[in-house]
Amino acid sequence: MRDLIRDNAMLLPVISRFNIAFGFGDASVREICNLNNVDVRTFLSVCNLLSGNEYLSTDVSLRSLTGYLQRAHTSFLDVQLPRIRSYLIDAVNHSESYETALLLMRFYDEYVEEVRKHMEHENNIIFPYAEKLLRGEVTEDFTIDKYSVSHVDTAHKLKEIKDIFIYHFKQKENTRLSNALFEIIMCERDLMTHFQVESKLFIPAVELLESKLLRNFHRQESSSDEKHSTDVTLEHLSDREKDIVREVAKGKSNKEIAFDLCISIHTVATHRRNICNKLGIHSSAGLVIYAIINNLVNIDDVSPFN
Repeated sequence: MRDLIRDNAMLLPVISRFNIAFGFGDASVREICNLNNVDVRTFLSVCNLLSGNEYLSTDVSLRSLTGYLQRAHTSFLDVQLPRIRSYLIDAVNHSESYETALLLMRFYDEYVEEVRKHMEHENNIIFPYAEKLLRGEVTEDFTIDKYSVSHVDTAHKLKEIKDIFIYHFKQKENTRLSNALFEIIMCERDLMTHFQVESKLFIPAVELLESKLLRNFHRQESSSDEKHSTDVTLEHLSDREKDIVREVAKGKSNKEIAFDLCISIHTVATHRRNICNKLGIHSSAGLVIYAIINNLVNIDDVSPFN
């Protein structure tokens, strides 16, 4: 562990965020991780990623990684960002361009609020979702890809604030401002590496577990469907479910069906799951054939391979 820090002192926050105590002497990484109940493979994956070395993304502990990210959020929101603000206020109070400085402070405060909302969303929605997966609970209403497509690096705007102070804020006495800018630079770098851990380790780990649970879920669902009677008549479907089958048979997507029937996409998805459970048919092609056989649609209006 001593060699790890000697090679890259920027890993000190990593140790803290894995809740590992300092004062580890000459103990090995494995010994320290075992002593602190930390998954050693996950710890080394994060260290290697942030040091620019090869890392494993498929053999990490999602629980250890989630705890690491939660503690990182606490560090940003409760320590680093408030500290930067106090340094900036100190610099502003000794500034010759007081009004301009106040505008920059407002810009900074708005940025911090954006970061807070971003991290609170992860704390309140994304991390609890990961915990549900770890308990074996799975749902098709939300998947991690819905989060990953909108997952953004929160460091870029902090860089803008830093650049404005450096290149456009005129002030002769810069000792206090330099201290603030140094803290911004360190926080910017920390946020960038935080984004890397989320993107390259956390999201893939969630996707892997999610995929495994969904496969088991569908396998159990298919097994349950086989026990249902195959002699399902049209009367088993409600009028709305018949409407859904018609639209599916015409090759329409859930979004198009929702628009045409004036219902939500979520409602369409729920109806389709219920239809599949009742009929034991899980493909669009199967629903096309069912719709034709039961005269829900004209064969000229559909393609059996839709």
